Amino acid sequence: MTRSVRSGLEVLLADGSTLLAGKRIGLVTNPTGVDGRLRSAVDLLRSNGRMQLVALFAPEHGIRGEAQAGAPIADTVDQRSGLPVHSLYGATRKPTPAALAELDAIVFDIQDVGARFATYISTLALVLEAAADVGTLAVVLDRPNPLNGVDVEGGSLAEGFASFVGMYAAPIRHGLTMGELARLFAVERGLPRPTIVAMEGWKRELWFDETGLPWVQPSPNLPTLDAVTLYPGTCLVEGTSVSEGRGTTRPFELVGAPWIDPFALAEDLGARRIPGVRFRPVYFTPTFSKHAGVSCGGVQVHVVDRLALRPVALGLHLLVALRSQDPRSFSWRQNSDGRYVIDLLYGTDRLRRSMEEGLSASDLAAASAADVADFERRRADVLLYR
Repeated sequence: MTRSVRSGLEVLLADGSTLLAGKRIGLVTNPTGVDGRLRSAVDLLRSNGRMQLVALFAPEHGIRGEAQAGAPIADTVDQRSGLPVHSLYGATRKPTPAALAELDAIVFDIQDVGARFATYISTLALVLEAAADVGTLAVVLDRPNPLNGVDVEGGSLAEGFASFVGMYAAPIRHGLTMGELARLFAVERGLPRPTIVAMEGWKRELWFDETGLPWVQPSPNLPTLDAVTLYPGTCLVEGTSVSEGRGTTRPFELVGAPWIDPFALAEDLGARRIPGVRFRPVYFTPTFSKHAGVSCGGVQVHVVDRLALRPVALGLHLLVALRSQDPRSFSWRQNSDGRYVIDLLYGTDRLRRSMEEGLSASDLAAASAADVADFERRRADVLLYR
């Protein structure tokens, strides 16, 4: 494919890095922070003579991406660069004043996945807050929304349901880039506007595989663009007793549980005529996470037309169909503090309560239309790409 897009990292370096010239910087990144030749932002900024990279900040999964979902990250020293690594996914999730004291700027370069409940968005928000607290320059090196920047879907985050899997009052599929999210957060929280190094060549209708940029999996459980495409919907299964495919080679494409008849489930889902996907009955055995070592019946969700697909609506149909298989075995997971995981993922308890009242998946999807329209209005002033 012909190369059509340059990331914010590449634009920064091509411009001679004048923005950060003479500055001591900290970098928030992970394996997705690469240029078009797959060279790491850590290496590129560290070897750039115009600035001094003095610290790294690790989001969920770590600077090098080796940690599984939910695993705490420790403060450490990066073996390759020798730089100190400050954890942003452990006891501390917001950069401390002490960690920022030696910096002139903190730079954020992570590939998002296009869904509100990805924790990189929460890390971005807390980085902006921390920088504003002490007057440190915040710089976001922008990257594409992999699911395009046009489609917006799903209910917004309701008051009282904020968590680390949802800090923005935005629909589940928000249609923004990290730079645009940073601008929105700053405007709505009354923070100084961060400096965004915009991409060159990105258009809102582009999916990631149309950019010419190299694909690096953004987390251990999102290995492919198909998985990311389904993630705004199939991640909702994470809030239930059903496996979302973690511990398999197809996380977020496989869903199932030991008590599910895969052929009955595939027939139910197929009869719903959900646009853009087909369902194949499968058995699988997760190696870790839910139902580890136990054979599960379920389906693999195959994306056949991503333009027609509405992944959040798909997720609602999945939940209704999974629950109808055996309402006694299906259950809602709760955190250690008693909060329902599905409420935090969906951003409200409306989904859980409505399902318990017997509403259909189509009714549930239609209920979010007002949230999407409101967000479309709110985001208009922060768009960087038209």
